[in-house]
Amino acid sequence: MIPPGPRLPSAVQTAWFIRDAPGMLTRLRRKYGPIFTVRFTGLPPEVYVTTGELAEQVFRTDHGGGRAGEARREFLAHMVGEHSVLTLDGDPWWRHRKLLNPPLRAKQVAGYRDDIAAIAAERIATWPLGRPFALRDRMQDITLEIIIRLIFGIHDAGRVSRLRALLPELIETGGSPLIPMLPERFRRIPFGPYPRFVRVSAEVDAILFDEIRRRRAAPGGTDVLGRLLDTELGDHEIRDELITMLLAGHETTATGLAWAFERLLRMPEILDRLPDDEAYLDAVVKEVLRVRPVVYEAPRMLDAPLRLGEYEIPAGWYAGPFIPLVHHDPAAFPEPDEFRPERFLDGPQSRAWMPFGGGRRFCVGAQLALLEMRVIIREVLHRLELTAPDQAPEARRLKNVTLAPANLTRVTARARTPARTP
Repeated sequence: MIPPGPRLPSAVQTAWFIRDAPGMLTRLRRKYGPIFTVRFTGLPPEVYVTTGELAEQVFRTDHGGGRAGEARREFLAHMVGEHSVLTLDGDPWWRHRKLLNPPLRAKQVAGYRDDIAAIAAERIATWPLGRPFALRDRMQDITLEIIIRLIFGIHDAGRVSRLRALLPELIETGGSPLIPMLPERFRRIPFGPYPRFVRVSAEVDAILFDEIRRRRAAPGGTDVLGRLLDTELGDHEIRDELITMLLAGHETTATGLAWAFERLLRMPEILDRLPDDEAYLDAVVKEVLRVRPVVYEAPRMLDAPLRLGEYEIPAGWYAGPFIPLVHHDPAAFPEPDEFRPERFLDGPQSRAWMPFGGGRRFCVGAQLALLEMRVIIREVLHRLELTAPDQAPEARRLKNVTLAPANLTRVTARARTPARTP
C-alpha cells in the first residue's frame, strides 16, 4: 500500500507547491497524517515524511536503498555539474566528501572568523539609514563576498567586480524550480531563463578555470580553493565543488540571516541577550534554523522498496522529510511553536534538527554557515539598531532553492550610539 495524497493533477500540485509549499504540505499533513504522496510534473512521485523518527528511517537508506545524489541531480546538475558532492553517489561521492571535509571542518573554518567580521563590517557600513530596505539582499552581498574571497580566494579587483555581478544572476537564472520540469525544447526558447543561465554559467566558468590554472602555477593560500588544489581533484571536479559551495553557502546562509533578524526583531527579550553571550547566540542561530529552516527537504531516490509504517514506497520514487514539519514534531521538540533557544543549551541536540540535511549526506559546509551567522549577527548588532517597519511576521515563500521571508525581511537601520564610559 502506498501513502495517500491529493488527487489533483500533477500540474496543479506543482503550481500549489511553488506558490505556498509550507501551507500546502501542512494542509496535507493534517489531512493524510505524517506520510503522504505528492506528484510533480515530469518527476517521479515523492513521499514526504514529517516526523523525526520517519526522517531517520529515510536517512538510513544512505547505507543502501537510497541515493541522495540522484534525487538532486535532476534539479541541480545543470548548475553544479556532474562532479559535485551534491549530485554524486556511492564511492565517487565518498571520495569527494573525504577531500572536502578537512578545509571545511569547524577547527579549520574558525580561522576565517576575523575575515568574515571584516567583510561584514565593510558591507554594513554601506547600508542605508533611516529608511526601510530588504535585509536579505544586503546579507547576500556579505555572503557573496565571503564566497569570492574565502572560498574562491579571488582578490583581483576586476574579477571580483565581475563575479559580484555574475554569481547572483547565475543563481537567479539557474535556480528556478521550473527548469528541471521543462521539456528540453522549452528550455531552449530564445530569451528565456535557461539560455541566459547557460551564457552566464559559461562566463563564470571561464573566470574559475583561469583562476584554477593560475593558482596551480603558484600553489598555496588559506582559502578553500588553495586547499582543494592540494588534493587529487581535477580542474572540472574543483570547479563543480566551488559552484556547489556557492549554491549551498551563499543564498542559503543569507536567507538564514534574514530569518534570524525577522524573528529577533519581534522578540526584544531575546535580542537584549545578544550579541556577546556566545553560547546563547549559537543556540539562537540553531533555534532560528529550526523554526525557519531555509532548505525545505532532503530527498532520496529509492533504488529498493522502503517500508514506512504501514506503507511500502516503491523503488524509483522519491522519499524525504519536509524539514519545516519535522522541526515542528512535538516528539522531537516539545512545544514546537515556541521560540526557545534554551532547548539547544539544555542537553544533547535532537537528531531531528536537520537544517543541513541528515544521515551520511549532512551538509559538509554546515560549520562555516553557522560561523558566518554568529559573526555577522554580532557585527550587525554592534554597529546598528534595527527595527521592523511592520511587526506582523513575514510569510514564507519559495525563492529559488530556499524558503525565504516573503518581504525579504524589511528593516530600518540607525547607527548604534556608543556606550559612554564613566
